[in-house]
Amino acid sequence: MTDDIRSRIDTSRPHTARIWNYWTGGKDHYPVDREAGDRIRALHPGIGDYARADRLFLGRAVRHLAAEAGVRQFLDIGTGLPSADNTHEVAQRVAPESRVVYVDNDPLVLAHARALLVGTPEGSTDYLDADLRDVDTILERAARTLDLSRPVVLMLLGVVIFVEDDEESYDIVRRLMDALPSGSHLVLSHTITSPAMPDVDAAVAFWNEHGTPRLTQRTPDQVARYFDGLKLLDPGVVSCSHWRPEGDELPAEVAMYAGVGHKP
Repeated sequence: MTDDIRSRIDTSRPHTARIWNYWTGGKDHYPVDREAGDRIRALHPGIGDYARADRLFLGRAVRHLAAEAGVRQFLDIGTGLPSADNTHEVAQRVAPESRVVYVDNDPLVLAHARALLVGTPEGSTDYLDADLRDVDTILERAARTLDLSRPVVLMLLGVVIFVEDDEESYDIVRRLMDALPSGSHLVLSHTITSPAMPDVDAAVAFWNEHGTPRLTQRTPDQVARYFDGLKLLDPGVVSCSHWRPEGDELPAEVAMYAGVGHKP
């Protein structure tokens, strides 16, 4: 870990990426993150299930797009801390020649990326230190690894929740998709607010008071708007646990909604 990255890691306040890692059984978190994670889980006992459901959704979506749609390039923005079955692992298990670029601006993510995000010899895996809002920089630097004239899967799992302004968040997604050619896909998940799930709102309110960065919830209809102009794959924008679940039983609904859209 470089001195620059080490100096950017704040262990005095809980951080969402580290709490997410804690909930999914990882090891990259600090006492302050575990304490906040436990308090949020006390407000909303199912919150850990959301993290796991989102990770499983990632696997199902990437496998489908690599195996069935034949896409071989993935731009994963808001990577989070590496864990089991990261995007490149899932994609390259299906197609070893897949090329994956990760983007994150969390210093702890960057500290682990070089060691953990290593792909197959046939493919390519790279990572960028950039903010979601810096669309031009992301596209310019991603083009060193990805051929942006060929289809790309843009992955935005649980990351646009950090853009508080609605119109700014839609504009970011639109600009990214506009830069990608026909045949590309958007894979997006987002925490929702719903009258049926008041404990989620309470957990998010606690987080926004004590943690960093702040989260913004949106309604299912607002989440669906990110896919405007795209052809939604069945079953549309749903609880991520309900997006093409594997097995005979339908999993419980979680307040993390997701969808996969195809660019005509």
